[in-house]
Amino acid sequence: MSVTGPPIAAVRPRGLAVRGRLWPGGGDPALDDAVVVVGADGLVSAYGPADGVHLPDGVHAIDGAWVGPGVADAHAHLAFGSAPAMLAGGVLAVRDLGAPLDDALAVRDPHGIPAVVASGPILTAPGGYPSRSWGARGFARFLGSAAEAHRAVVRLADAGVDVVKLALEPADGLPVPPLEVARAVVEAAHDNGLTVTCHAFTAEMVARAVDAGVDELAHVPTERLPTHLVAQLVLDDVVVVSTMHALVANGDAEAADAVRANARALVGSGVPVVYGTDLGNTGIAPGVDAEELALLAEAGLGPEGALRAATEGSAAVGGLNGVHQGRVRVGERARMVVLAGDPVAEPKNWSTPVAVVHGTEVTQP
Repeated sequence: MSVTGPPIAAVRPRGLAVRGRLWPGGGDPALDDAVVVVGADGLVSAYGPADGVHLPDGVHAIDGAWVGPGVADAHAHLAFGSAPAMLAGGVLAVRDLGAPLDDALAVRDPHGIPAVVASGPILTAPGGYPSRSWGARGFARFLGSAAEAHRAVVRLADAGVDVVKLALEPADGLPVPPLEVARAVVEAAHDNGLTVTCHAFTAEMVARAVDAGVDELAHVPTERLPTHLVAQLVLDDVVVVSTMHALVANGDAEAADAVRANARALVGSGVPVVYGTDLGNTGIAPGVDAEELALLAEAGLGPEGALRAATEGSAAVGGLNGVHQGRVRVGERARMVVLAGDPVAEPKNWSTPVAVVHGTEVTQP
């Protein structure tokens, strides 16, 4: 089989037949020389060994070395990137964690290609992070009291955000929301069916986030976490989004060592660590970040575990859950990437996808 159609195109044929080594995700074993058949309705109708799968007449054929589910980036800032660039790099779902509300709602498209969900502005103390740095122009919303926190979350929920982001960042003497305000954010978010992801780098702020009841940490922390705090994250079912590449590449050797040590401790203790890049930082390009996958593997997940963290793991976080499955299954909508090489063996194979499949639409970067 070979790719048909123009080199950069979205086509709507009668169906698709995608051939290559299939990594379906979800714990199912990989299949060498497999075919995935996608019907005219965009759903996966069958998959299996190439010599045993019937191909309907007139299907659009795509041939690659590897086929698998697209990646979901659980932490990105599309104000400093673009959804089309993410798609071209193999990312089929993006969670935008911090932007002025109007901008966030403008890029939000849970049913798009890629799917994009958003938090809107980051909730913080008056004058707090990130309002005095990169987020000076509407990326932050100030909370002066628990009552203000409740009102702010309700307004965001009414506006249509998919997740709430809270900042607990005391660097350079910045003010941070006290515990009662953080708790009010979480309570209001949960009352409105939303999860809370929290920017917290220090052990003290992670402890505050846990006491407030947050659902996630938006980064692997940059200060070593004590064992009892890691254990509390396990007990409270807190998910951690990785963003390690952005953190270890900033030139702070002590913080980089802490990030790596924390990641190993979190993975070793059973805390779910999922893929996110913090796109917008210097050195982080749109698309799948091979270095992030390598760091996840190094933390104890191994290459295949890192890929699971970037597909079904990140697809399960607040806002993306139900939008992108991160797996290939019969009866589910096709959301796949075709690569020229196996990314489990070499994550850099993500850099040049052969094709990205969404239903019966095919984009060939």
